[in-house]
Order: sequence, then C-alpha cells, then structure tokens
Amino acid sequence: MRRMAPVSAPPTCEVILALDVPTRAEAEVFLDRIGGDLRWVKIGLQMFVREGPGIVDAIAARGHRVFLDLKLHDIPNTVASAIRSLRGRPCDLLTIHAGGGSEMMRQAVAAAREINPNLNLLAITVLTSLDDAALAETGVVGNTAAQVERLAALALQAGVQGVVCSPHELPALRGKFGPRPILVTPGVRPAGAETGDQKRVLTPREAAAAGSSFIVVGRPLLQAKDPCAALAAIRAEMAGASA
Repeated sequence: MRRMAPVSAPPTCEVILALDVPTRAEAEVFLDRIGGDLRWVKIGLQMFVREGPGIVDAIAARGHRVFLDLKLHDIPNTVASAIRSLRGRPCDLLTIHAGGGSEMMRQAVAAAREINPNLNLLAITVLTSLDDAALAETGVVGNTAAQVERLAALALQAGVQGVVCSPHELPALRGKFGPRPILVTPGVRPAGAETGDQKRVLTPREAAAAGSSFIVVGRPLLQAKDPCAALAAIRAEMAGASA
C-alpha cells in the first residue's frame, strides 16, 4: 500500500481534477494526456460504481493522490462500516454528508482514524447545483449561505477535517473558522467557461483569493484540446490571486 502523508489545508490553493468519465480505460487515456504534473484526482460515484474500489488503487499507482467523492449519507453504523471497508485503499480525502448529523459524522471520523490516521473527511454542506429556491423546496429555512455555515460548524465540531462548499461561501467560512479547515470548492470555472449544472461559481483566481484549499475542476480540463496547457493556465490564474 502506498504510504500517505497527512493532508492539511495547503498554504496555496491546489487543483483537483474531477475525473468524471465512464470507464477506467478512458480515465487512463486522459491521465496520459494531461501528464504527470497533475497531483490530485477526484474519483466520483460514476467511476467507483462501475469500476469498483480497485480504481482507487489504480489511480494512486500512477502517482496521484486520491479524493474519493462518495458523499456517504446513511445511519451512523452504515457510514462507519462503509469507511472501514476502505481499509488498505490509498485514499487521502473522502466525502460524507453533513446532513447526516453529528452522530453519523463522529462515527465516520472514528472509523477513518481506525483504518488510516491520514485519511481526512470532508463534509458536504450544500451541493453547488442548489440555489436558495432549490434549498427551500427541501424545507430548509434560510438562505444557502446560512445553511452552509450551519452545517460546516456542525461538521467541524464533530471532528471532520474540512468541508465542501461553493466558492461564494469561502470568505464567511474562513472568517469564522480560520485557516485550519480544509475547504474544497467545486463550482469553479475559468473566465469565459460554461457553468453547466453549477449555480454558484467563481473563477479559479477568485476562489484562491477567497481562501480555498483545493478547487475541483472537471469539464474545463476534460474537454480541453490541450488539458496540460489548460491545467497550467488555471494554476497561473490562481497564482495571480496572491501576486
């Protein structure tokens, strides 16, 4: 098994590729195209369900750190048992839903420590495909920003190491919780890119300036004619946030 170093909020924002393609074969072709300079890869439900847990080993064996985005949300024992099933897998970050409640998150944290003390959990707050109107349909009182802050506080109090949020909530979360939590932000699009099904978006530069630890980028890289150049451009844009 690959020996993993602990993951913490990095001093500068890093890029995670959302490897949202149907098969392992397509994933490997794309990773060959983008080159070895890519450090982080996100494996989502689509790939995990089709290819099984072995896809984690395959991606890690190529030298990438793995963000396993399963968004676990069930009764506490079931979530904890699912996490224990990942024992021995070279996974660095794993998502659970903050909406599962404090007890579910506490048991998830305990299970993660049991199988790998360097595995950090990230709590999903409000999906970036939801806006205030969509959230209200689920019965949530208050706006998206308030719900994100409420769930982030609940997750961090339960011992979860970080949260997933839209870039728009970054300033409030950094202001309230400081530099320590890992803040991962999907819903990031380079200037001029289509937003797709994301409703709360910022550019890489804006997200980095607002305090993101990691930005998750999928289609702007996956659909690029030259993904290596596209990755370099995003990193250059992020670097400009601190210039």
